[in-house]
Amino acid sequence: MIVTENLTKNFDDFQAVAGVTLSVGSGQVLALLGPNGAGKTTTVRMLTSILLPTSGTARVAGYDVVKQPTQVRASVGVLTEQHGLYGRMPADEYLDFFGQVYRLDPVIRLARIKSLLESFGLYEERKRKLGEYSKGMRQKLALARALLHEPPVLLLDEPTSAMDPESARLVRDSIRELRSAERTIVVCTHNLAEAEELADQIAIIRRGRIIARGSPSALKLGVLGPAEYELRLGSKLNGHVQQLPGAAQVTAQGPDWLRFRSEDPRLTNPQVLRYLLEQGLPVISLQEVSRSLEQVYLQAINGPDSEEDFYAG
Repeated sequence: MIVTENLTKNFDDFQAVAGVTLSVGSGQVLALLGPNGAGKTTTVRMLTSILLPTSGTARVAGYDVVKQPTQVRASVGVLTEQHGLYGRMPADEYLDFFGQVYRLDPVIRLARIKSLLESFGLYEERKRKLGEYSKGMRQKLALARALLHEPPVLLLDEPTSAMDPESARLVRDSIRELRSAERTIVVCTHNLAEAEELADQIAIIRRGRIIARGSPSALKLGVLGPAEYELRLGSKLNGHVQQLPGAAQVTAQGPDWLRFRSEDPRLTNPQVLRYLLEQGLPVISLQEVSRSLEQVYLQAINGPDSEEDFYAG
């Protein structure tokens, strides 16, 4: 649904996007992560045919962003950080205006407006002027506008920014429900827990270049290394554990616990358990140490420049 190849954008002597290559299939959610100024917004603007690339190519829903800009814009729904809402209009009139811009049939247009306002809890507030809406309400209305013409591609920039927890959960649930075999979603966010919850694929961009890409689990393995496991024991260890059976590598330990890494836990973990029991050490629990996308992101962003960036799947 979205394919870019060496997509590049220069502003005079500044290179905002440097050779971005992405492929996002139908039914997938891609989270595009990176610090402010990394090139996320510029990339999204090229995908919506707002900015012309300096070089490289991009196709959205099968349309070329340079040669077929009208078809591209008709195929995407966009939620930007600056909503551009008209403060003097009530919500239903605002959505009706955009429905007419999209040339929707009047009956279909009114049905979609009602459905979207109800979905986002705004139907009872539909006659209020948008200038009276809270920031979270405006965010939900902007998302409703992006969905009005049922686009096959959604480009969402900080979709839950400034929302209360209940509203943010509503929007995340809506994004999850919007996934289908015919729709692709790109989410730009600083909320890494949200990205990990929603996305099939993660792309981390730094200084205009994709430095890591893959599923959350593949990125954790590739950037952070093999999984780490923690054992809790019912008695104290007899001194320092130097070595465990198989390929298990001890990484840390305390009086009655230890951690180890294993590239093949299905093979190694039973060996470790058997070994400890044979030593007379009762095992209370064995579990994988939780690793977050935040750890992956910080290591990738703060690491040295490298030609050996991580890509998987």
